[in-house]
Amino acid sequence: MSKNVDIYHRQAKLFAAQYDALSFEQVHACWRSFWPKEQLVLDIGAGSGRDAQWLSRQGCQVIAVEPANDLLQLGKLKTAEQVKWLQDSLPELKAVYQLNLQFQTILLSAVWMHILPSDRERAFRKITNLLAPGGRFVLSLRYGSFSDNRVAYPVGIDEISDLAKKFGLVVRYISERTADSGGRSDVEWQTLVLELPDDGSGSLSKVRHIVVNDNKSSTYKLALLRSLVRIADAHPGAVVDKQDGTVAISLGLVALYWIRLFKRLVDNNIQQNSDPAKGLGFVKANGWDLLSHLTADDFAIGNFYTGQDALALQQLMVDTLATIKAGPVTYIWQGHRDNRLFAIERSKVKRQSSVLLDKTFLDSFGRFILKDDMWHCFRQYGCWIEPLLVQQWITEMQKYERNQQQQISLDTYHHQLRWLEHQHDTAMVRKKVEQLRQQGMDVCSVWSGERLYSYDIDHCVPFSYWPNNDLWNLLPASTKENRQKRDRLPSQLRLKSSSWFIIEWWQQAWQSESEQRRFFTEASLSLPNLSEECQDFDEVFDALQYQVLGVKQRLQMGEW
Repeated sequence: MSKNVDIYHRQAKLFAAQYDALSFEQVHACWRSFWPKEQLVLDIGAGSGRDAQWLSRQGCQVIAVEPANDLLQLGKLKTAEQVKWLQDSLPELKAVYQLNLQFQTILLSAVWMHILPSDRERAFRKITNLLAPGGRFVLSLRYGSFSDNRVAYPVGIDEISDLAKKFGLVVRYISERTADSGGRSDVEWQTLVLELPDDGSGSLSKVRHIVVNDNKSSTYKLALLRSLVRIADAHPGAVVDKQDGTVAISLGLVALYWIRLFKRLVDNNIQQNSDPAKGLGFVKANGWDLLSHLTADDFAIGNFYTGQDALALQQLMVDTLATIKAGPVTYIWQGHRDNRLFAIERSKVKRQSSVLLDKTFLDSFGRFILKDDMWHCFRQYGCWIEPLLVQQWITEMQKYERNQQQQISLDTYHHQLRWLEHQHDTAMVRKKVEQLRQQGMDVCSVWSGERLYSYDIDHCVPFSYWPNNDLWNLLPASTKENRQKRDRLPSQLRLKSSSWFIIEWWQQAWQSESEQRRFFTEASLSLPNLSEECQDFDEVFDALQYQVLGVKQRLQMGEW
């Protein structure tokens, strides 16, 4: 804990009283014309929650960030359920980045003077990357020293203007230096409003060039890109590290999704390269061939393997990573061959007689590294990139002689390129409902709490938009409720009102060690800010709320 954070933590009540003595309108009057309404807002250094509470009353969904724990707890009490709180700090903002969100407004009030000058460029870049196109970064600068051992560093307009130019922000407003609202004669304030232009995504053009125009034609390339898009969209927990403009994700998860993508195609004898005699680099006797009895959906997070299956799976992972590195990682570059867009850092893995497909196992293979802007592009625009990748993959397969001889239909290609088996969407959960009923237990709708007679299994986040069959996402509901909800997301208000019923269902349904192992393993990779050790259903529900918020923002889905 830094010296400043420690002071704010130990004297939380004093500072909270000081902040709450002034209103949002008093403190932030100078940028009134930019005050947000009904936006997604990030308040960094939220203190007592005064500003976060006011913003939420303007219809904004507010995520408040505060590093000093006692201040954060006071803020939680003040704002109740109106505001979501995270303990996090600049320049890292690790918990915020795990949310996979972009914000229309980011407020950094009375914080910049505490940031080390050597950390400021990184902090500014981190904040810029969290802005939605057209989003605004509101930054207040404090001029004047402290008399209570808090450390402050010099601030100025020129520094902020230079950083804005470097990271592509436009300065929309600079206030005059104004007197302190609290009456301190030796303190002045100045506010800037910076904006990220809404002029499209250079990274999106780069991805399109790789997919369509890159002269290295290969289903390998498309498989890697589809795997990355899927991970960026569905697995915030896969991020191992973010720093210096790069993102490192679980290398094992990349391999797992690659295997799943090729499994149906190879099993159905659909040719995947121009020379079938050459074969596929990862299809080998002591790995792939020994797992021929498994389906694509058997390679699922949370599954457990023993004996020969475990050893063959580990060999298949190694073979797959060797193929990815020798193929698309080597041949996807920009400008010149040394400017590769992806990199792999392998780790030595000790073979195990049993394997659980969890984050620990997948992370053990090493790290897959890509540029921050490319990761952001996959995360934000995946719903547009995915269809392009599928279509290009089909176009590639239609060129191959054996596929032409088999006269494979377009529907078949699409069917074999799907992520999941639709008939397996809800089977396990339906079976669980019937087991509970046979034991004489009532099963209730998670949306109303009413006892269920006829029922459906609802995907909380609709499958048609976000193909995910994790146990946390599958919830019992009445047929009428499921039809009313259809392909819409539950609103934040509905989630809050249903929180007890959802958590009660999870606790009722998933009690055995193996069931809970699968439930929490899936959740830790699919939902933001959950640790690998998480065994708390309440924590999973909090993360579910963030995930629904992120999916709504990225896909612009309707609410129920």
